[in-house]
Amino acid sequence: MPKVSVVIPAYNAMTYLPETLSSVLRQSFTDFEVLIIDDGSTDNIGQWFAELLDSRVKLITQKNQGVSTARNTGITHTKGEYIAFLDADDFWEPTKLEKQVNCLDNNPSISLVYTWITLVDEHSKSFGRTTKSHIEGNMWQQILEYNPIQTSTVLVRRDCLENIGLFDQNLSSAEDWDLWVRITFRYLFAVIKEPLVYYRQHPNNTTRNLQATEQGQALVIEKVFDFLPPDVQYLKNRCYGRGNLYIAWKSLQTDDRECKLAIHFQQQAIKRYPQLRYSFEYIRLSLAIVMKLCLKTDRYHQFLTVFYSLRRYITFSNND
Repeated sequence: MPKVSVVIPAYNAMTYLPETLSSVLRQSFTDFEVLIIDDGSTDNIGQWFAELLDSRVKLITQKNQGVSTARNTGITHTKGEYIAFLDADDFWEPTKLEKQVNCLDNNPSISLVYTWITLVDEHSKSFGRTTKSHIEGNMWQQILEYNPIQTSTVLVRRDCLENIGLFDQNLSSAEDWDLWVRITFRYLFAVIKEPLVYYRQHPNNTTRNLQATEQGQALVIEKVFDFLPPDVQYLKNRCYGRGNLYIAWKSLQTDDRECKLAIHFQQQAIKRYPQLRYSFEYIRLSLAIVMKLCLKTDRYHQFLTVFYSLRRYITFSNND
């Protein structure tokens, strides 16, 4: 039996899937299986898979049912002691699995371990930004307020999922957050404080669907707080506040020249959680909105290009 099972849901993902799978096959830890779940794709994934020569990789085909169902299909076919998730447009550093497996092997009390991430564009070029979280251990209150865990960073024990359940197939967004919340009520988390996962931002990201993201977050928040005791209900407005701030950031990536959506969600965030106006993320968002309002669309994108290049240069210089 393989030690680790890697589940990759794929829907018309051939633009990035070969690079994604290649990052798994280059892992320093090699005792794994890979299950690619073809969720009703209409591209040439079947032909591509037929040309693969690695027996560790399997393709499971189903009609299109969404990412939650695809991941659950993969989980039910896995054989590994540990289960890793990888979205079809993300990719890993070669030591990702090795470091996470060592963490779980050496810490029996830990049930889920995640990592930091590096943000890249559609050409796999880094934005020079690393998303970091230092939250670990008993982290249910922190993860209730916001989700610091990107799905492609997770390695989780099989028995944890058997006890808690799988992804909620009724959720079209924030299904990962829902699962992490359910897990953290009973189990401890750990974080590898290194950027071992590359998260790709491109126009087809599901998180760009702002309405689905807003609805998904609301469903998770209401679902969770329905069974929480009165003494923690005050966290509910914090959840909505941080969630709206997150969507406001995503709104800036649309073509809304007047930033109406970003301003709307920013205002909703403060209405729910007024203390957010003093946070670094709120101040940074406000500056970004002003910048986009003052510059024409092409100039705004030129500014971002220069800014990302400068940030990459500073990041790489600090690493040397």
